[in-house]
Amino acid sequence: MGLKTDPKSKRLLLIFTRNPELGKCKTRLAAKIGDQAALDVYVFLLEHTRKITSPLNATKQVYYSEEIAQDDLWSSDKYEKKQQVGEDLGLRMQNAFAEGFAEGYKHILIIGSDMYDLNTSDLEGAFNALEKNEVVLGPAEDGGYYLLGLSRMHDALFQNKQWGTETVLEDSLADLKDTSYFLLEVKNDVDYYEDIKDIAVFKPFLTHLNE
Repeated sequence: MGLKTDPKSKRLLLIFTRNPELGKCKTRLAAKIGDQAALDVYVFLLEHTRKITSPLNATKQVYYSEEIAQDDLWSSDKYEKKQQVGEDLGLRMQNAFAEGFAEGYKHILIIGSDMYDLNTSDLEGAFNALEKNEVVLGPAEDGGYYLLGLSRMHDALFQNKQWGTETVLEDSLADLKDTSYFLLEVKNDVDYYEDIKDIAVFKPFLTHLNE
């Protein structure tokens, strides 16, 4: 079990991650920059995610896509490790939230691991917003969302969505017509070459491209 920094906080952060394997992560990015460079970018993003989540006063659980890795950057003294369960992203998130609420947590956030635009204060702000709202959403520029926070279950949010498309945020907001929710700042996640080509920190990963 991971270290619960302050069990009284009742705050839980879920981090959904893909196992970093060559040819199996960031495939849309890899189409432009190649499998190895895409893997290197993803490992860099994983490290960024660890860096911004580590200081949070919350229980942190890493949910792996394929299998739980024991000796990796997610130290087991700070992060509990679990396996994603479900046939699609919606079911996997729904199951993770349900388990968190069953464990007694009152405010639960979920993020992915491909957000260079995200920082610790954003996550603190999202937890604070959950004190006064049932749902918090972080809109992504591509029409999806990079963060979801719940203070109680809303099963509709995980159902009847075309995951990975530009309608996810719009469809999610439609589920919340009678619910108090808060929208965070719009941010950009990393899926395509265009998402990173003008950001200085990613330049070392792109030196092999001849443009």
